[in-house]
Amino acid sequence: MVVVIDPQIAGISGDMLLCSLVDLGANKTKIIDGIKSLEKFLPNSAISNIKFKKLEKHGIESTELILDIKEDVHERKGSEIKKAIISSTNELGLSDKAKNFAKSCIDTLMNSESKIHGVPIESVHFHEASSIDTLIDIVGVSIAIDDLGLFDEQIICMPISVGSGSVTFSHGTMSNPASAVLEILKNSGLLIQGNQIKDELTTPTGACILVNLSKSSSEFYPAMEINSIGYGAGKKDFESFSNVLKIVRGTQKNNFEMDTVKVLETNIDDVSGEILGNLIEKIMDKGAKDVSLYAGITKKGRPTNLISIICDDKTMHEIINTLISETGTLGIRVSTTERFIVPREIKEIKISLEGTVFSINYKVSSFDGKSDFKIEFDDLNHVSQILNKPIKKVESLIRKEIQSMDE
Repeated sequence: MVVVIDPQIAGISGDMLLCSLVDLGANKTKIIDGIKSLEKFLPNSAISNIKFKKLEKHGIESTELILDIKEDVHERKGSEIKKAIISSTNELGLSDKAKNFAKSCIDTLMNSESKIHGVPIESVHFHEASSIDTLIDIVGVSIAIDDLGLFDEQIICMPISVGSGSVTFSHGTMSNPASAVLEILKNSGLLIQGNQIKDELTTPTGACILVNLSKSSSEFYPAMEINSIGYGAGKKDFESFSNVLKIVRGTQKNNFEMDTVKVLETNIDDVSGEILGNLIEKIMDKGAKDVSLYAGITKKGRPTNLISIICDDKTMHEIINTLISETGTLGIRVSTTERFIVPREIKEIKISLEGTVFSINYKVSSFDGKSDFKIEFDDLNHVSQILNKPIKKVESLIRKEIQSMDE
């Protein structure tokens, strides 16, 4: 099974995610009963009314959270919220995965505040996030995901819309997205995108839940058969779109993993083969996933080499810098593309050959019920050098050893 979280248009908040999970089929009674039990863990906070209801949000029928709370508090220590989350998930009898998920969410929120304000974790104080709302969102989502069994499924996140303009909160006014949202999403592997809506579309609580739920970002839906769809309504209304978070659950048509990569291309017609050979090594050292050279003919009959590089967002800019500095190219084409990845894992074994013990790494892939493995070339080359044997002979010896161990 695969789940796609789609915040491309309306962004994401904690209550939108919770509502979309309810709309997807999570047990409303279980969630409401669980939420009602939370108020005893946070003094000076009371839930006077809670329910989920259907409504039309700019033409889309979706689920909205109706919540009335009474609070006499303006700030709380992050550790107080964390303690309440741990206590409540333990009392509710959630799975270990759900408990760890809820704890990770509040840890992410606290870490972002600590980083932004330059204070130790234990000194973090919440203002906007001090409300029982934060507890309701994190624990409610944990209950819903546990109930739907989503912790064991692949969860893909589409690019997250964050809006634009400015946002005003306890520390004043700043450009949107707010620092907390940026800090939470930093190094998460998830993509963000702005638009012309001058409003906050993604909240810190929504972001912290999302980064702990999905580590896979994609600009396209995977090949899947759709089983169910959930629509979670936000509180705000916009003229140009439905303020609704969409979640799609289905069956993936293959067992491939998916990711999004950048493809960098440039044509080089005035450098030597030695420079190109050295360039490949340098670019791979910078984190490229692959580099290819293709001979061709360009304008005016010029012989050329097309350099094609596969990399990710994190390494792209450093690779571009290297490509320009090493070749002098005046332009690089950049495109985003999806990859299907055959599931694989790296294994390591110790093998004794001719009285010498070697550590051998090999990659095991699985497809269509069958598995195969490939030995890392660097290890083959190392053994070949030590034993003074051809690489083909070394590979044959090592394959036999690995196959005998797997029998």
